[in-house]
Amino acid sequence: MRIRYKKKQVKLNLIMGIIWLIYGIILVIIKENVNWFDYAWFGFSAIYLIMYFYQKKEKYLTLENGIIKQNWPFGKKMNLNEIKRIRHFAGDYILKSENKYSINK
Repeated sequence: MRIRYKKKQVKLNLIMGIIWLIYGIILVIIKENVNWFDYAWFGFSAIYLIMYFYQKKEKYLTLENGIIKQNWPFGKKMNLNEIKRIRHFAGDYILKSENKYSINK
């Protein structure tokens, strides 16, 4: 079973990426003296667009073979039979076991 990211979060990354891209293009076209910081907007745009495409392709959580796993480069994983307590706090779900804590949204 795969659990997706929230659609609102994914769309927000796309919108922010497009906004930073347009802003960067406008700055480069309009300004006479373009400095290195003006090109940073293209970097911000690239980061948001990469996050958008990653979140569209990969899902947030995967539940299979008795393991729950976050699907991001440094994501945590935990065996389902090790979970002792599930707690909801400040919009996050906290899974507790004997020796691990895992925070999942």
